[in-house]
Amino acid sequence: MTSAPSTAFSTLPLSPATLANLEQLGYTAMTAIQAAALPPALLGKDIIAQAKTGSGKTAAFALALLANLNPRRFAVQTLVLCPTRELADQVTTEIRRLARAEDNIKVVTLCGGVPLRGQLATLEHGAHIVVGTPGRIMDHLERGSLQLDALNTLVLDEADRMLNMGFFDDIVTVARQCPKARQTLLFSATYPEGIAKLSAQFMREPVTIKVEAQHAGAQIEQRWYEVSENERLDTVSKLLAHFRPASTLAFCNTKAQCRDLVAVLQAQGISALALFGELEQRERDQVLVRFSNRSCSVLVATDVAARGLDIASLAAVINVDVTPDPEVHIHRIGRTGRAGETGLALNLASLDEMGSVGKIEHLQGRESAWHPLNELQPASREPLVPPMATLHIQGGRKEKIRPGDVLGALTADLGYTREQVGKINVNEWSTYVAVDRDIAQQVASRLNAGRIKGKSVKVRVLED
Repeated sequence: MTSAPSTAFSTLPLSPATLANLEQLGYTAMTAIQAAALPPALLGKDIIAQAKTGSGKTAAFALALLANLNPRRFAVQTLVLCPTRELADQVTTEIRRLARAEDNIKVVTLCGGVPLRGQLATLEHGAHIVVGTPGRIMDHLERGSLQLDALNTLVLDEADRMLNMGFFDDIVTVARQCPKARQTLLFSATYPEGIAKLSAQFMREPVTIKVEAQHAGAQIEQRWYEVSENERLDTVSKLLAHFRPASTLAFCNTKAQCRDLVAVLQAQGISALALFGELEQRERDQVLVRFSNRSCSVLVATDVAARGLDIASLAAVINVDVTPDPEVHIHRIGRTGRAGETGLALNLASLDEMGSVGKIEHLQGRESAWHPLNELQPASREPLVPPMATLHIQGGRKEKIRPGDVLGALTADLGYTREQVGKINVNEWSTYVAVDRDIAQQVASRLNAGRIKGKSVKVRVLED
């Protein structure tokens, strides 16, 4: 890697249509990982890139795989393996945005938690790019519904997470079914032993790229509070009342702790939702939609459940329990203070956890800043309430509903302003729209009495 690679996308061998699309999307300059990875990737070299979530890595591999693609050849030319369905959905969305410059590039997501039947029908119609989780990709390979003989690019995204989740053998099985003469791009936030083992098995002279985390530690203010076990959950409430962050991701080490904390917060009138492994996919989707569209103030999660989550502009991260793995701590707090914003990382630790705190200090190369619990005073008597509420509309892509249809129904038909409407998420069977909390019930009843795209719909407000 050269000491100062140029950061203009125009220095890359990309088509004028792609460069124009990047400009439209607001991609003004390459991030560090893009500047380091794209030149060798566009030359067709295998790559092992170490970069954190939020560093712009998706565009780094997406632009390379799109440059490799022949839109006129209607066969699977790229496979992207991801650890979770959430990450696969994000990657699919990003690839679609970057592929807008090309004619009709078809991207298909294949993950568990979704009926196989619909996926089989989609695959029968063909695809250029498949994004999915290892288990479901293996299902399709075994059934013969997914053909990889035209594949030219294999991407392993968040490879360290896939290894942590026990996918080593699955990745190897999938890679063996890909043509040998292909390009492999591997992205990972950390570099566990398994990565070297993977690359030795099926990568050809990979170029190794390491980019420092985008967020300098200075952008994240870390505060530590010593607590006894029985005051831990109550202290989370005090932190929220004192700092009043607009959106908070609270990490617990166990599902039981997640449930207990959500119960405590909801009892105090704080809008909080839990995210852990056992949730059904539909519930999980709803929780994520509500948190990312600002209808919920606090998301309480375990590390496994939070993998692949990418929530923009997160005001605070609270570590309710200290993680025994210092790398995981860095990953947790790195979700705040992104894209030039400042972030707050609030950490609770009991005496029993001081050994883990020591490991974190060693990895960060600095001592922790401890604060007294009595500094936590409520900044306001008002409860912490999110600005938006989410409406659930029965019907989604299958009914040909698009975000523009929903926005039109709310603004043109019902007369609400664009400012009163937030994020609109259209899934296969459901649509979620955020609206100002004060008008949510009124909007739901007016939509129930009205129409979207000429059809009457069923609408309800999602409550805690």
